[in-house]
Parts: sequence; structure tokens; C-alpha cells
Amino acid sequence: MKSNLRKNLSLDQQTSDGFLSIEYSYDVLRKMNQPAPSVIATDTTSNKLVGYALASLPEIAVELPDIAKLILLINTLDYKGKPLRDNTYYILGQICVADGYRGQMVFDGMLQKHRELYSDRYEMMITCISNKNVRSLRAHARVGFETIYTFNDLPAGGM
Repeated sequence: MKSNLRKNLSLDQQTSDGFLSIEYSYDVLRKMNQPAPSVIATDTTSNKLVGYALASLPEIAVELPDIAKLILLINTLDYKGKPLRDNTYYILGQICVADGYRGQMVFDGMLQKHRELYSDRYEMMITCISNKNVRSLRAHARVGFETIYTFNDLPAGGM
């Protein structure tokens, strides 16, 4: 769903529809998916891919430059009086719902599937969302995510 990458969207589209921040290569996706399969949503009538919710274990994430920064940050934070790194967790690498399927509970369904797959092994699912991605922030808050740290995002296109 490269069309949803921040660099491919106008500012109006980013604001109204949200955006993806990271473009993953096939090799990286395969490496992430082997120990922790991602969740994929399809339209059952057309068999079309309509969404995905990536998973990455910390030991894999440290090898991925964009996510390694998040792991370094996690190692400095506390949550409810306990170092965040002392919890068992995995990274929700990115979540995307195709245009035309947004607002139809695809997002909620993929996160519910994540909970079914991983809640017996991990206490937490951690993600990092751009403060400029208002749609994603609202969706995550709606399904129970809590903000534990806020930082200012770089403008579109990075440095």
C-alpha cells in the first residue's frame, strides 16, 4: 500500500486519511514476519488485500533503523512506576487500512486478532505514531491505546 506512504500524499490527504511513515522492503517484512506473523485483512468477496498490521519483536526491531530508535526510547521510559523494558512486549510496526475500507472496523478487527495471537506471550503491544497523524492517534485511542510518551514529529520528508 505504497500509495498510503506520507511522501505520496498531499497534506490534506495526510490529515483526513492518515499516512504510513516507513516503507519496508520485502526482505525486512519477511524477517519481521518469521518470528511474529503480521495480521492481514482481505475482502472476502474479492480476495483483495484491504489492511495489514505489522508485528516486530524487539530482537528483530533493533536491526531495523527506523524501529531501533523506538527500542532505544522504550529502554528509557517508565510505565506505571516500572521500566517499560521490564515488560514483555512487541512492536506494532505499522497498521494500514485501504481507502474504501476505512471506518468499517477493519482496524479494530486486526488489532483484536493481534490480541488473540499475542496476549498470552506479551503484556504489551507498543507502537509509535506521528503526532501529525491525527486519524491514527484517534483510532488507537478509541481501541484502548494509552499515550506514554509524546515527541514532535519531523515535517513530511524528514530532515
